[in-house]
Amino acid sequence: MSTPLPRPSYAAVLRVPQARRTFTAALTARLSYATVGMAVPLSVTAATGSWAVSGVVLSLFGAATVFLMPLRAALVDRHGPRRALLPMSVLYGALLALLAALTWRPGAPAAAVAGTAALAGCCAPPLGPAMRALWSALMPDEGMARRAYSLDAVAEELLYVSGPALVGALLGVAPAAAGILLSAALNVAGTCAFVTSPALPGPRPATRRRRPVPVRGLLPAVVAALGLGLAISAVELLVLAFAAARSSDTALVPWVLGALSAGSALGGLAAGAVRWRAPARARLCGFTAAFGVVLAVAGLAPGLWVLSGVLALAGAFIAPALTTAYLLADETATQETRIRAGAWVNTGVNAGSSAGALAAGLLIDRLPLPLCFALAGATALTTALAAARRTPRPKRATAALAEHG
Repeated sequence: MSTPLPRPSYAAVLRVPQARRTFTAALTARLSYATVGMAVPLSVTAATGSWAVSGVVLSLFGAATVFLMPLRAALVDRHGPRRALLPMSVLYGALLALLAALTWRPGAPAAAVAGTAALAGCCAPPLGPAMRALWSALMPDEGMARRAYSLDAVAEELLYVSGPALVGALLGVAPAAAGILLSAALNVAGTCAFVTSPALPGPRPATRRRRPVPVRGLLPAVVAALGLGLAISAVELLVLAFAAARSSDTALVPWVLGALSAGSALGGLAAGAVRWRAPARARLCGFTAAFGVVLAVAGLAPGLWVLSGVLALAGAFIAPALTTAYLLADETATQETRIRAGAWVNTGVNAGSSAGALAAGLLIDRLPLPLCFALAGATALTTALAAARRTPRPKRATAALAEHG
C-alpha cells in the first residue's frame, strides 16, 4: 500500500524528512552573501580611506561571484554537492579571512585588497542553486515543489533585509572588517552542515563528457530574470531621487523600500499557495510584465506614502516571478544540469542588478523622474515579451556555449 502524499502547504514542506535541517543550513551559509555586501565596502573604505577603491573592490568581487557562478555550478553538477561545495566554501572563507586581516587597520595596499576580493568571489559556492535543485528531489509532487521554491524565495528576500542589519549591529562593538570574518564563518559553518545532511545525494560517477544546459527551454527564464534584475536594482536610486525631489526628508526611504520587500514576501507566499493551471513560462511572463507595468506608473505618485503603496503592489510580483523562473529552469534541465540551470537564472538576476543601478544613475540626472520609472518598468515589460516569444532551436555553436556554463 503506497504512502499518501502530504497535502501541499508550507508546513508540509518543512515536515519532509531532512528538509528543515538542510534548509536551515543552506540559509545560514547564504546569509554570508547578505552580510558581505555591506561589510566589504565599509571595511575597505575604513582601511584605504577611499570610496573609489571600495567601489572597485566591490565591483571585482561582485563580477567574479556573478559571472563565474555557472562554471562553479557546473563543477557541482559534475562532482556532486558533497565533493564540490565544501572545498569552494573553505577557499572562500579563507580568502575572506585574509581580506579581513588586510583591512583590519588603516593603510591596506589597494592592489592586494582588490586581488584578494576578486579571488574570493571566484570561489563563492552556488548554495542557492544547490538548495533549489535539492528541493526538486525532496518534494513528492509539483504542488509541494512550487511551495518549496516560494518559501526559498521569500527566505532569501528576508536574508538580504536582515544581513545588513546584522552587520550594522556588529559595527557597534567591532571594526568593519569583523563583518567580513562573520561572513566567512557563516558560509563555512552553513556549508559544512549542508553537505553533511542525509538529504544530499552521494558522489556522482565520473563522466567523460559534460551534458550541455538545454538552451531552448532555459533562455526565457534567464531573459526574464535579467529584466527583473535591471528593474529592481534601479528602484533604490529612483526612490532616493524621488524623496530628494519631493521632500527634504529621506528618512522614509528605507520604509518605502521595505514596502517593496514586504510586498514581494507576501506575493511569494500567496503565489506558492495557488494551484496554477497556466504553464510556468506563461506565469513567468505574466508576473514579470505585471511588475513592469506597476513600476512604470510608480513615478506618477504624488508623495512617498503613495509611492510605498504602489511599490508594495509592484513587489507582490517579484518573488512569484523569480520563483517561477527557477521552476522553469528546473523543468527544462536534466538531472545532470539542474544546478547549472538555476545558476544561469541567478546570474541573469545579478547581472541585471549590476547594470540596472549603473543605468539608473546615468539617467536620473538627464531625464524627468517619472520617465526614469517608466523606463525601468519598460525594461521588465520588454524582457517579459521577449521571454514569451517562441525560442528557435539552438545551433551547434549556441549549444557549445551552454556546455561551457
